[in-house]
Amino acid sequence: MMTDAATGQPSYNYCALPLVSYACRPDQSRGRLYDEPPSKYRTEFHRDRDRIIHASAFRRLKYKTQVFVYHEGDHYRTRLSHTLEVAQVTRALARALMINEDLAESVALAHDLGHTPFAHMGEVYLQECMAPYGGFEHNDQSLRILTFLERKYPRWPGLNLTWETLEGVVKHNGPVSGPLPVTLEKVSQDMDLELSTHATIEAQAAAIADDIAYNNHDVEDGLRAGLFTLGDLEDIPLLADVLDVVRADFPDIEEHYLVQEMVREMIGAMVADVLEESRARIAAANPQSPEDVRTCGRQLIGFSAEMEARVDELRDFLFERMYRHYTINRIWLKVERLVHDLFKAFFEHPGCLPDRWQQDVKEAGGLTDDAARARVICDYIAGMTDRYAMREHERLFNLHWDLR
Repeated sequence: MMTDAATGQPSYNYCALPLVSYACRPDQSRGRLYDEPPSKYRTEFHRDRDRIIHASAFRRLKYKTQVFVYHEGDHYRTRLSHTLEVAQVTRALARALMINEDLAESVALAHDLGHTPFAHMGEVYLQECMAPYGGFEHNDQSLRILTFLERKYPRWPGLNLTWETLEGVVKHNGPVSGPLPVTLEKVSQDMDLELSTHATIEAQAAAIADDIAYNNHDVEDGLRAGLFTLGDLEDIPLLADVLDVVRADFPDIEEHYLVQEMVREMIGAMVADVLEESRARIAAANPQSPEDVRTCGRQLIGFSAEMEARVDELRDFLFERMYRHYTINRIWLKVERLVHDLFKAFFEHPGCLPDRWQQDVKEAGGLTDDAARARVICDYIAGMTDRYAMREHERLFNLHWDLR
């Protein structure tokens, strides 16, 4: 057992597994915005992970759309199941690369907290509503939840996560440039996240795990929904190769098991490619510290050029055959009306908001400040689950809802 040099007491702020030199160590964290004593039994990044899991926004992911609205079937992915799959792939990559699993998982678990109800559809229409008032972007909304909106602690807003976890949420897809979204601009006044640099290697692992997870589970969900067939997938080289391997191993396999084996093999192939490519990039860059990762000038975790091209073919297929299928287009039409109706009603009649949100409007100065009022309403709508958004719309626009 390691001990703290100052107190002589047992110290839990270390990693159970060995780490490479360029991985982030919890005992070398840059700290939190609000000082607090360390945990007796958990590392700083382990603590972040636990706080995210216990957040209200994390629980709401259960009833937020990934592609299919929750009531369309119990087996389709939701934002929550997607997030857990991303976390699982992230931990596999982190352990294989000997980087910090707790930090990588924290970024994976937090990366989708800011998504609206109804997936990308809800985001597009909330962006339209917020265009005159500072805009909306789901990644920035994740940061807003983590730093302002979650109300768990009496001494500070948000979850008071470490610098490294917040940096990973903001920069997991690369450096940030241009005009900053509203929350990041505000956070940057108190915490320099070094936006011109890349994120830690742990955050990069979470980013590529997101790609691996959604591309594979969207194939499975699309097949389940009947939007395309296994025969259609054989026109995609990546999937055709995987199907050939599975059929060679199991010549008489039933279709149900064929789909499961195909997805399993495809995830394995993508993970193996990322590990091989990433190790080559790391060897070429030769980082010796987390700072070397941030300043090396490129993402160190990623697909090979060949795999990236094959994944792009799969993305194109899913866009045409799944994300723009007529059944999904009909949902887009309904979500457009629902989001615009809710925003307009609450903006013009803030007295229709629940009491807590009316108080937030007052405290933000939103009774006389349109942008402040719009931001509170945006927070309210973005945090809704699919079913709650539909229920709110019924309450407001079904004339018989409260009058029966």
